[in-house]
Amino acid sequence: MAKPLGRLQGRAWKFGDHIDTDAIIPARHCNTADPARLAEHCMEDADPSFAGRVAPGDIVVAGINFGCGSSREVAPIALQASGVAGVVAVSFARIFFRNAINLGLPIFECPAAATAIADGDTVAIEPASGVIHDLTTGATYQAEPFPEFLLQLMALGGLHSYVQARLAAHE
Repeated sequence: MAKPLGRLQGRAWKFGDHIDTDAIIPARHCNTADPARLAEHCMEDADPSFAGRVAPGDIVVAGINFGCGSSREVAPIALQASGVAGVVAVSFARIFFRNAINLGLPIFECPAAATAIADGDTVAIEPASGVIHDLTTGATYQAEPFPEFLLQLMALGGLHSYVQARLAAHE
């Protein structure tokens, strides 16, 4: 299978509660499935400067119900394509949670971390243990770790690649 999903580390981009899929990728830009085009407009209604300033490895940190709204698979694609390595939130809308996992975007429910981490802090996440470090403040938080098969699924880039790899291993 794939190399295990390693440590995620980057700048925290802090957002509030109820960031819906329209804020993640506005409907007016959903006329394409091209990840690069989606990345150009990622989070533009929540923070117009996001797409131009986000760097590979950065972490989105948000409040309750992140990803609510429509079942828009392009929302996690836009985040990934913009360079976001993972999302930490107080809670996720269930459909976004499932879409993110299916598409290989690591997401972590951790109310304490999501509340305490400030915009611009440097954050490191250990997906296998669920440990979240705020390297700016020195604080450490515990999210639920992913089981091994989900770590593999995310390391391979999502459900489609994971199933292909599993089928190939059994041929």
